[in-house]
Amino acid sequence: MNIQQFLLALRARFGVFALVLTATVVAAAVVSFLLPKTYKATVSLLVDAKDEQSLSNSMRPLILPQERMSYLQTQRDIIASKKVARKVVQDLKLMEKPSALASLSDDKGGAASAEDRLVEGLLKNLKVETTQSNVINATFSSPDPQYSMQVANAFARGYIDTMLELRVQPAKEAAAWFDEQLKGLRANLEDAQTKLTDNHQKQKIVSADERLDVDNSRLGAISDELVRAQEQTYLWNTREEQAHQFLAEGAPADRLPEVLDNGFIQRLKGDLVHGETRLQEMSTQYGVNHPLYQRQVSEIESLRDKLNAEMKKVVAGIESSARQARQRESALKRSLAAQNSRMLDLKQSRNEFTVLRRNVESAERAYDTAMQRAVVSQVDSRANQTNVTILNPAVVPSKPDSPKKTLNVALGLVVGLMLGVGIVMLLEMTDRRVRSLHDLDNAWNVPTLGELKPWRPANRLLGQSRRNHHALPSPG
Repeated sequence: MNIQQFLLALRARFGVFALVLTATVVAAAVVSFLLPKTYKATVSLLVDAKDEQSLSNSMRPLILPQERMSYLQTQRDIIASKKVARKVVQDLKLMEKPSALASLSDDKGGAASAEDRLVEGLLKNLKVETTQSNVINATFSSPDPQYSMQVANAFARGYIDTMLELRVQPAKEAAAWFDEQLKGLRANLEDAQTKLTDNHQKQKIVSADERLDVDNSRLGAISDELVRAQEQTYLWNTREEQAHQFLAEGAPADRLPEVLDNGFIQRLKGDLVHGETRLQEMSTQYGVNHPLYQRQVSEIESLRDKLNAEMKKVVAGIESSARQARQRESALKRSLAAQNSRMLDLKQSRNEFTVLRRNVESAERAYDTAMQRAVVSQVDSRANQTNVTILNPAVVPSKPDSPKKTLNVALGLVVGLMLGVGIVMLLEMTDRRVRSLHDLDNAWNVPTLGELKPWRPANRLLGQSRRNHHALPSPG
């Protein structure tokens, strides 16, 4: 069937086509007027995905687009969750409203079952959409425009409360856990400090720093004293050897350096020289038996004895000083050995002290770290803000969203046209008539006897006036 044949068939069956088209359009219009009206209320939420991601990953505050979309998809699922819907039921007190329970009147379940059905009904009429931005739109549909607005805003508040709960609840649990851990860590720290103090007192360690330790300072002092004593011993031993060598060679003792440096001996030597000079003078005046001469001789002998005694004392003093220096050196060596032995014992005890000190430091670090985390958890557990803000609250819709009468009538028109054309073609296929010369082509192998031209008025077709002749009938 070509276009011309289809148009001829449509013209012939235009009544059927018009009837089907009119019935379809009328049905669509009637249904549109009879369907209950549905009102949609939309609330817009602004989600700061960057802020939330930076809290969980402070080292990489910039997030990738796919991560942001994944985060927004997660928020969409949270909004459309039963937890948020249950908050809406509780916030609006839907269990106490007969209008909300009207759809559940046939259900004989208990209160919990009714609440679950309300939750399912709310989620069924809720639509959450995300865009390329950080804005999430939540739309709720119902026959009551006021109810749609209330539920949409309630979903926004429930979502914010849920986000705050999801953020605060783990922090509260973490804070409680850290409080328990801090008790144990504080006990460990106190025990470690007690052990360190006991060891400190037992070993009599004044300072943990060896450089400030008394025993270490004493060891240094003894070492310095020993060095000085060795120098003195070497000096006095040298003097003693020189004195013995000098006397062994038969030299007079008054030529010893120590004797020459002795002022008292030098005064005695001066007095002796003066007395001998006076004795020579008296020998020219008096005889050897003269009392004055004898007294002078006695004085000279006394000075000489005193001089010899003093020189012996000097030599004995050198020997005594050398002996004392050697004794002091030996004593200092024994003290140094004893102090070294004590220092070795202290070194061994310091190993235990070092372990105890490290235990205290480890306990302090663990306690400080736990304390910091506990403080952060305490602060987070008291948070009252989230990264979600209501951008545009839902308002009471002024017009119903459905049914869309104009659209339904337009769709009815399109469907009616399709049905009319389909029915016309179906009727034509079941009852095929000859409507033009082309209908005979290749249909029957018969000659054509004549052709009916398009209808013309009689005066034009026959060339005569209308008063005397009639026109041919219109071809059927």
